[in-house]
Amino acid sequence: MKARANFIFIYVPLLCIMTGTLMAEETVTWEECVRQAKLNNPDLVSAWEKLSQAKATKEITRSNVMPQISSDGGLTKTKSAPGSSSFTSTSSSSGRITTNYTYELTAQQLVFDGFKTSYDLSSDERDIRASRYYYDVTSSNVRLNLRTAYANLLGAQESLKVTEDIEARRKQNYELVKLRYEGGREHRGSLLTAEADVAQASYEVTEARRNIYLAQRQLTKEIGRRQFVPMIAQGDFEVKEPDTEKPEFEKLAEDTPLLRQLIEQKESARFGVNSAKAEFFPQIYTNASVGNTKNRWFPDKNQWSMGASFTLPIFEGGSRLANLDKSKALYSQYQADERSGRDGVILTLADTWTQLQDAMDLVGVQQKFLEATRERSKIAESEYSIGLLSFDNWIIIEDDFVNAKKNLLSAQVNALRAEANWIQAKGGTLDYDQR
Repeated sequence: MKARANFIFIYVPLLCIMTGTLMAEETVTWEECVRQAKLNNPDLVSAWEKLSQAKATKEITRSNVMPQISSDGGLTKTKSAPGSSSFTSTSSSSGRITTNYTYELTAQQLVFDGFKTSYDLSSDERDIRASRYYYDVTSSNVRLNLRTAYANLLGAQESLKVTEDIEARRKQNYELVKLRYEGGREHRGSLLTAEADVAQASYEVTEARRNIYLAQRQLTKEIGRRQFVPMIAQGDFEVKEPDTEKPEFEKLAEDTPLLRQLIEQKESARFGVNSAKAEFFPQIYTNASVGNTKNRWFPDKNQWSMGASFTLPIFEGGSRLANLDKSKALYSQYQADERSGRDGVILTLADTWTQLQDAMDLVGVQQKFLEATRERSKIAESEYSIGLLSFDNWIIIEDDFVNAKKNLLSAQVNALRAEANWIQAKGGTLDYDQR
């Protein structure tokens, strides 16, 4: 009784833990995954911070045209040595200590710099736009990865159902072959083949369960969750963006975030060239200051000055010329990047559209194969059970039926992936499904 009590004491908490784990599975929709990815995906967070940096850079540049005001003050104590000209009869034998207070307030305003700051501001504005498009590019990539992970989980879940059905069918077939073997109407090779088919089906069930876990991990990563929770994806394998009519890929490419980002980077570099040229002009400033020095606080005798100044480097080892050459080279680089990017986007659009059409057509073909093999399997099973069909011919038909089930599922998952690639090629972001 005591041993039994201990067993119950251990088993009941263990059962509660297992039940809790099963109940912890969360059913998620595609819309919920998108919502969470917008908030938590680290790649999106990084892209947003990059945009914030670009905005801050522009404000730093803008500060150059604002008045530059500074202040300073101080206190100094001076001790005169005995016998010096400042030593008097009222001084101590060790010398006299003098205290001075100082303050100064200065202001400087940029008047002209060859429009360098203006060009820098325009360049910074293009960098901000490029960062916005970079955020859209990142969002588009995140959507692709998220949709692929979601399709993988849907496929893994359906694969478990398919493999379990196949396992049940293989076991049923094994029992039929076993009965015929025991009745002397089938040889041992057929029995062992049927037994191996059962083992293969059982392995594929176990493999499908592992794939579900892996797909859940992948989806957790793309959503951006810090803690893993088993999830069940809710949805079907319907392709919602068939786009059966061939679009104008050149026109479609112009609106993609990747190409727009490259264009803005090129424009930023163009203003950078103008900014480098402006360094050959003098910089003119107006400045003013007010301050005083006295031996008591607060100094009440103000001194002030106003004026203008300019700076123009005469020789700096050729750094300005080198900087101009560098800016021109950067502009040429971004021109080439834009051209290459445009050609690449157009090709990607054509490629992903073609793959989507092929994937959708293949789903239709595999559905027909499944219907045909299902019907053949019914007929073959009945013929084999009454001895009108040999085991070798029957098992080929059974294998065709099993493979047709797997091939249809694979085609359906590939169609979802192809759709995700097509949407990403068009520049569809996480907001794409909210249109």
